[in-house]
Amino acid sequence: MGKNFNYVILFYDVNEKRVQKVFKICKKYLAHYQKSVFRGEITPANIIKLRNDLKKIIDKHEDFICIVKTINAEIFEEEVLGNEPINGENLIL
Repeated sequence: MGKNFNYVILFYDVNEKRVQKVFKICKKYLAHYQKSVFRGEITPANIIKLRNDLKKIIDKHEDFICIVKTINAEIFEEEVLGNEPINGENLIL
């Protein structure tokens, strides 16, 4: 039986030609955290939609997208070194 993941951290490195499209898709489902990093609460159904939307845009031989799925926002610890993101959410655990 699969787990119901409800929180995602997503980061990417894609070809410049596709950056804006990938950004728009991610922004539709998650909060923009910093440069090419997004995160936030998301339903399991929307994780599937997000993945499918991204698969339509990227070149799987050239682009990289990593989706880290967790059960909730409390089961990981975050440590930030350097500048905090300007428009990111503040997450202190």
